[in-house]
Amino acid sequence: MNSSYSKIPNGYQETIQKGLSAIHAFRSGLSGGTGSRAERIQRLKSALEAADAIVIGAGAGLSTAAGLTYSGARFDQYFFDFKEHFGITDMYSGGFYPFPDEETRWAWWARHIYCNRYIDAPKPVYRELLELVRDRNYFVITTNVDHQFQRAGFDKKRLFYTQGDYGLFQSVHGRDGKTYDNEAWVKKAMEAMHFLPDENGVFQLPEDHRISMRIPSEMIPHAPDGGPVTMNLRSDDSFVEDEGWHAASARYAGFLEENAGKHVLYLEIGVGANTPVIIKYPFWAMTLDNAEAVYACLNFNEALCPKQIEEQSICLDGDAGMLIQALQ
Repeated sequence: MNSSYSKIPNGYQETIQKGLSAIHAFRSGLSGGTGSRAERIQRLKSALEAADAIVIGAGAGLSTAAGLTYSGARFDQYFFDFKEHFGITDMYSGGFYPFPDEETRWAWWARHIYCNRYIDAPKPVYRELLELVRDRNYFVITTNVDHQFQRAGFDKKRLFYTQGDYGLFQSVHGRDGKTYDNEAWVKKAMEAMHFLPDENGVFQLPEDHRISMRIPSEMIPHAPDGGPVTMNLRSDDSFVEDEGWHAASARYAGFLEENAGKHVLYLEIGVGANTPVIIKYPFWAMTLDNAEAVYACLNFNEALCPKQIEEQSICLDGDAGMLIQALQ
């Protein structure tokens, strides 16, 4: 098993192992599901109503549908100067750019964190999803790191962010096993670059668009012991799984165990093929193991299910936001 998952509590570790071990059972091929689009939407509405438990598994496609895009107009709004000076064309590639100094690199990350973590998504997709499960027995597992579930009002105790959080720093190499909240630092860095808060406290470009691509040297973030920090984002074995991460992982494992064998809806939204072992494969395996379960996949051009669970599955191809609206 990948060493990145070596610290996962047994319940969740067993879930991932179940997904991995079940892959061979799905080699006969994938299906786009059965029934017309209207029939599938109605089936999913019925599944939402009938479910004893709803497990939401969310990937990047959900945030994209909510308008948290990494290129285009949104990128130009916050990074036009980096685009002009360095030729960077999107937020993702900018995270790997070899900036000339730490002051510039952390100026980039301050903006990146701010516009993806500390302001609401442009579209109300997360809030609309909450309306579908509010007051229901639900749990969310997500590979997204933008914290939009909690910003939309989802119960913090029902969320498991497996891959980290833009709102946290950690020591380089994860030596101390701790994370550090970065909100105050991010907002001070935005001010230092001359962004101005509007009447709602959201930082905007000044009218003259004169901003800085560097922060003062004394603002480069450090751990309490003075050591360097990095983002708490899973990229290798140095990722810190702190106490909060472990508590959330244990709650997720407990939720799955408590509802095993019941009418469970595994609602997968916007999950791609980059890390299928975290959400997709376990959802397939748990559906296969439970004749009372329903697997639903909402995805753009990737709404598929294994043929072995085709009759238990609902596949809806399209923009996640539009599909969620259709379910209201």
